[in-house]
Amino acid sequence: QLQLVESGGGLVQPGGSLRLSCAASGFTLDYYAIAWFRQAPGKEREGVAAISSRSTDTNYADSVKGRFTISRDNAHNTGYLQMNSLKPEDTAAYYCAVRWGPITNWDRQGWWDYWGQGTQVTVSS
Repeated sequence: QLQLVESGGGLVQPGGSLRLSCAASGFTLDYYAIAWFRQAPGKEREGVAAISSRSTDTNYADSVKGRFTISRDNAHNTGYLQMNSLKPEDTAAYYCAVRWGPITNWDRQGWWDYWGQGTQVTVSS
C-alpha cells in the first residue's frame, strides 16, 4: 500500500528553522516527483516547492525562495523540506505529495497523485 508520512513539524520561534521529512512506503520514490504544499486556517492549500525525480528541476513559491530548500534522498525513500528564517506567516499544515512524471504544473493540487496526512508547523514567539 502506497503511503506518505510527513514528520518534523512543531513550534518554532520566528527566525528559526525546521526540516520536514516525507517518508514513502509501499513504493519506490526514484521515479516520482515530490512536492510540498501548505494550508493555513481559512486559506486555500498552496504549493511551496517541488523537485523532479532526479533532482534536476526544482520550483519554489515566491514567498519561500531563498529560505526553503527542497531535496530528496532516493536511497532512503524520503523527501525533505528545509525551512530557514521562518516567519509567522509560514504557520500552516504542511503536506507532501508525489506524482510519476514532470513537475510542469507543480503548484496545482490536481497535478499530484498521492498525498500525505500533513504535519503542523507553527511559527510564534
